[in-house]
Amino acid sequence: MASTPVQGAQVVARIAGLLRLVGRSAEGMPPAVLVRESGLTRPTVHRLLTSLAAEGLLDHDPATGNWVLGPEILLMGSVASARFPMEDIARPSLRRLAQATGESAFFSIRRGAETVCLLREEGSFPVRSFVLHEGVRFPLGVASAGTAILAFLPRSEQEELLARWPEHAGAFAANHTVDLVRKNLARTRFAGYSVNPGLVLEGSWGMGAAVFDRSGRPAWALSLTGIEPRFKRERQEELGGLLMAEAHRITQQLGGGADGGRRTR
Repeated sequence: MASTPVQGAQVVARIAGLLRLVGRSAEGMPPAVLVRESGLTRPTVHRLLTSLAAEGLLDHDPATGNWVLGPEILLMGSVASARFPMEDIARPSLRRLAQATGESAFFSIRRGAETVCLLREEGSFPVRSFVLHEGVRFPLGVASAGTAILAFLPRSEQEELLARWPEHAGAFAANHTVDLVRKNLARTRFAGYSVNPGLVLEGSWGMGAAVFDRSGRPAWALSLTGIEPRFKRERQEELGGLLMAEAHRITQQLGGGADGGRRTR
C-alpha cells in the first residue's frame, strides 16, 4: 500500500537536517556552509534558522557568525539521556581504553546510515588525531566505528549500501572504494575489530569494535584513534583485543548475546 505523504513532512526533514548539520560541532556552522551542505536556497535556510532560534533550538553566535545549538536542545537532551544511559555504561570502558593504550577512545552510535560520535575520552599520548569528536557523523562503513558496525550487519543490508556506495559515501568515496570497503569488511569479520589506515585523513589511524544490542545487531561501536606510528601492525592485535573486551563488556551490560553478535551471515 502506497503511503500518503504527511503534510509538512518536507519542512520537518529540512529542519532536522539543519539541526544535524549545526550539531556536528560545538562551534556550530556558518550560514554559507549550511546552505551548501543542506542543498537548500539561502532564503529558505535563513527563514528556518530564524524560526529555530525563536524557539530556542538554535542560537546565532555574533562573534563568529556561526549558528550553534540552543538551550532547548540541551533541555531535551537532558530528558532523553534518562532513556539512554549510555554515558554511565560506556564511560568506564572509554577510560580503561584510554588509560591502557594512551590513545583517545570514542563511543559512537548507529543512526540509520550513519555513525555519530557520542562520547570521547582523551588518552595520555601527547600527539593526537582530531578527526573524531562528539557530534561528528560519518557514513556507515566509513572510519573505524562505521566499518565495525557495517561488518556485522546482515549481508543483505551491506549489499544495499554497497550498491549505491558513491552516493552513500559522498566525499569519502574516493578513498573508500567499494573494493577496498569489501576487503575491510571481510577483515573485520575475521578479526573481530576494524582498522582504518588513514582513509579519512592521511596519517590518522583508527580501530573499532562493535557493541551489540539484545537482538545481536551492531548498534554502537568503541574506537581508538591516533597517529599512524601508534598503530603499527605488531600493536594492532593488542589494541584490537582491548577494544573487543570492552565492547563485549558493554554488550553484556546491555543484555546482548554471549557471542556478542559476531556470527557469519
